[in-house]
Amino acid sequence: MALFRGRRIITGGEPAVRPAARVIKPGLSGFKTFLLRGNVVDLAVALVIGTAFTAVIKSFVANLLTPLIAAIGGEPDFSSLSFKIHNSRFSYGAFINDVIAFVIVAAAIYFIVVLPIAKANEFRHRGDAPAADEPAISDETRLLTEIRDLLAAGREIG
Repeated sequence: MALFRGRRIITGGEPAVRPAARVIKPGLSGFKTFLLRGNVVDLAVALVIGTAFTAVIKSFVANLLTPLIAAIGGEPDFSSLSFKIHNSRFSYGAFINDVIAFVIVAAAIYFIVVLPIAKANEFRHRGDAPAADEPAISDETRLLTEIRDLLAAGREIG
C-alpha cells in the first residue's frame, strides 16, 4: 500500500510510526551513559559543595563580617539600609551584604582553587621546551624553496 503525503511517497516495509520501545530504549541508555560519565557526577558534586559553601559565606558575612564593619562604621546592620521613592522601598543594604559575600566567595575560589592549579601546571610544565614559532623544515624543503625563489626572480640555476 502506498500513501502519498506532500512530496514523499510512503510505502510498505517499515511502519510510519515506530513502536515506542524501539525509540525510547536507545535514548534512555544514552542518557544513562551521559549521567554516569565521571565529569557529570563531578560537576553535580561541585555544584552541591559550592551551594553549601555559598551558604556558609553568606552566614559569615551577615553574622560576623557586617557587624564587625558596623562596629567600626557605626551602622548596626547593612540589611536595614534602604531609601524610598514614591512609596517604593529600595533595600540597598541587602545588596551590599550580597556583594561582600560574592567578593569573599570569588576570592576564596581564586586563592584556594584557581591559583594553586595554575601554579601546579606551571611547575609541571617548567621543564618543557617552549613551542617553536615556525615548524622545522627539512633540507629538501629548504632547497626547493630556494629554487622556487630563484626561478621567481628570473635567475638561472647553476
